[in-house]
Parts: sequence; C-alpha cells; structure tokens
Amino acid sequence: MKLLPRIGLTGWSGANYFGYDGDVMSSLQSDSDFFDLLTGSYARLLGRPLAETDAAWLYAEAPFVVLAHNTDPEPLFVYANKAAQGCFEYDWEEFVRLPSRLSAEAMLWDQRQAALEAVARDGFLTGYSGVRIAKSGRRFRIVDAVIWQLIDNVGVIRGQAATFSSWTDIDGD
Repeated sequence: MKLLPRIGLTGWSGANYFGYDGDVMSSLQSDSDFFDLLTGSYARLLGRPLAETDAAWLYAEAPFVVLAHNTDPEPLFVYANKAAQGCFEYDWEEFVRLPSRLSAEAMLWDQRQAALEAVARDGFLTGYSGVRIAKSGRRFRIVDAVIWQLIDNVGVIRGQAATFSSWTDIDGD
C-alpha cells in the first residue's frame, strides 16, 4: 500500500491537496489506497471489516453511509459515498468542499465536537446517535453510528470517518 502523504495537511490548496495529480473531485471515489485507509483503519481499531469488496462498491453500491473528513483546523469532508450523498442531499462536488461541522445544526456543534474528541482520544466510538441536517434543512437522527480515526499504516492520523446505516427523519416543529 502506498501512503497518502498529504491527506492530513492543513490549508486546502486545490486539486493536488491529497497528493493526486488528477481531479480531487473524483480521485477518492474509487481510489484503492484511500479505500485501504478507510477499511484498514476500521479493521485495526474495531477488529472487524467495514467492507470486504472494493472502493467502487463502497462508493457506489454500499447500503450504508460512509463519510470522512481531514485534519484541518476546520475539517472538510474528503469522502462521502452515494448513500451519504443521498442522506445529506449533497452531490460529490458540494460534499468535498463542505466543512464537516455543517452536517450538524449550530446548536448541536458542541455535542458533535465532544464525540469527535472522544474518537481522537480513544481511536473510535460506537453506538453514536445524533441529529444531523441535510442540505434542504431536513433534520434526521442517525442511530448506532461508528466514528473512527483514519490512521495510515505507519500510524499517522489522516482524519476521521463515520458510518451508519440507520437514520430517522425528525418531524418539523
């Protein structure tokens, strides 16, 4: 596995931010090295596989949400599979430019931050539930999510990722 040496750098500076020569907007969707980072970190930390197929399946066909953000001071999403795009109502280009805190309502940012700090401290968090917000303003509760550190094969933290397969829309007030 080759390393992704620039994935955790701060200060997004354009298409080469992730160390790829191609378009960052599509490179991680089917990149086998990024798939290895996602699935390898998950397996090492949780002791079970996230997915046993390939990057293309995880992106396009997985029946569960997978999201990842980088290590910037204001973390940006760097990955959102099709299930995540449907759930949050952002397409790929919108998602990978979105600060991850905007996936939660402002009044819930402290709760979200506390969960991310627990993941930074412990490596992962299971059974997480919380309210999130879609692009349209639709609110939904995610249930039984797993959040984990993205750690490469030499121990460098490259970001955090989350997966969940269950959510419930919250009725308007």
